[in-house]
This record gives sequence, C-alpha cells and structure tokens, in this order.
Amino acid sequence: MRLAFFGTPDFSVSALQALAAAGHEIVCVYTQPPRGAGRGEKERRTPVHEAAAELGVEVRTPLSLKDEEIQVDFAALDLDAAVVVAYGLILPKPILDAPRLGCINIHASLLPRWRGAAPIQRAILTGDAETGVTIMAMDEGLDTGPELLREAVPIDGSTTAETLHDQLSALGARLIVDALEGFEAGRITPVPQTEDGATYAAKLTREEGRLDWSRPAVELERQVRAFSPWPGAWFLHGEARLKILTAEIAAGSGAPGSVLDDQLTVACGEGALRLVTVQREGRAPVAAQALLRGYPIAPGTVLP
Repeated sequence: MRLAFFGTPDFSVSALQALAAAGHEIVCVYTQPPRGAGRGEKERRTPVHEAAAELGVEVRTPLSLKDEEIQVDFAALDLDAAVVVAYGLILPKPILDAPRLGCINIHASLLPRWRGAAPIQRAILTGDAETGVTIMAMDEGLDTGPELLREAVPIDGSTTAETLHDQLSALGARLIVDALEGFEAGRITPVPQTEDGATYAAKLTREEGRLDWSRPAVELERQVRAFSPWPGAWFLHGEARLKILTAEIAAGSGAPGSVLDDQLTVACGEGALRLVTVQREGRAPVAAQALLRGYPIAPGTVLP
C-alpha cells in the first residue's frame, strides 16, 4: 500500500519500521519540528524523524495541518492510507478524508477506556487489570473512531509505564500490519465504538507526581510505577526534592508521612510504603539504604 506516516516519540518508531519491513511504500513521514533540548537547548529531531531519515523517507514538519496549502500537498500524495501514532497535532477533516482508506490510528488502550494523551500511565495509576492496543479508523472526535483490531495485555504489580510503553509499542507495530492487510482485503470491518465505559486520560504534569502520604499505600505504589520514568513520583525533604523510582507495600502504620524505620518506610493514609530506589536532584539513582548513609532521614521524621 501507498502510505503516509504521522508520529513523533519513541513509541511510534516500531510501527514505522514494521510498515517498511512489511513492504509498504511509505511516501512521506509527518512529525513534530525539531526543538531545543538538553544543555544549550540544541535543536533535536524527533525519534520518528531520525527513523524516517534512516529509511530514506521524505520528512515534513509542519507546525499545524490547518493550512490549505499543506492539505492540498497531502492530498496530492494519492495515498491508500495514513497511519497515525502519537503524532501530537489534530488532523483536520481534509487530512482525514484524503487517503483512499482514511487515517488509521494506533492507540495504547482498549478503547473507549482511556481516550486521550496518557493512556499507559492512567491504566496503571487507576489499578486496571489489563490494557492493550486498539487500531482505529480515525474520525474528527478524540479517539472515537470505529475499531479495526484490538489486543489486550495484563497489568501486574511489576508493570511500570516504561515496560508497558515498550510492550504496547511492539504490539501496535504488529497489529497495524495485520489491520491494514485485513482492511484492504475486506476481511476486517470497522466496528463503531460504544460510549459505555469511556474515560479520558489527561496529559501528565510534573506536579501530579508528588506523593500525598494521606492516600493509601497501594495507590502510591501504583503512582510510582505509573510515573516511571516521567514525570517521576517525588516528595520533599526540607528543600530537597527526592524522586522515587521503585517502592513496595510494607507493614507499619503511623501518622501519614512519618518515617517508620531506617529502611525509609513511610506511613500512609492506609498501610505503609517502603521506598526502594531513590534519586536526589542532580544525582544518580541509589538504593534507599545507600541514600541514607550520606543523606540521613531519621525515623520519626514527618515528610510533607
């Protein structure tokens, strides 16, 4: 098939590579423009831009798709379909309608649950037992289009946003190849989504990573896993901000925020949370006990 690809972050790269490996003709890739990053704010191309360059595919980086000239240029590509994976811009109706089979989206949840920007993190944070990937024919709504394919994966106590990201990226890459083949051949018929059970996965913020010790330990442990690696779960000790990379439910009770022992076990609204791997700003992550040797947080301390 003659395709265009819309995507930006690491999550999208697997799908782009899988489509190329399957023999599809990727005539153009759309991605976010290079932006300043790191020390010195040196402009950096997106992961999808880098992957497209390796494949020798033309890359376009418009700031918006609302411009009529951009839409005319897109229609002139004469596409069978466009594949969209975490692109980051709204696709106007002229873009959605231009390819023969429309625009096909890879979404990292079992729609209609967790429409929106952060489905991976929200599924873990809420304690969902499973999530997955939905391949969807796009319409003008927010992740509301009819489904072509879906596949579920379990979420357990070891699942982090990082591990689930990688798992769903690979799953989406496999499913999009199957979905395009089946859709083109008429073996897959789009199934309208139900509004039953629809939820919205709001974009993450750094402030949302702050641990509130008045909440149950089981919720805070999920927060640590859901926000690993970004934005990170964190708390303040004095003026220092400490990031928690791993934690576990532990025995113990006390006033919320009380440090209960010399293993950095902290009392919560219900139960206690043992902080296993901790990172001070500007330092490498270390085991909690190694942190305490050089940065004491005494039992009885009450964290804000």
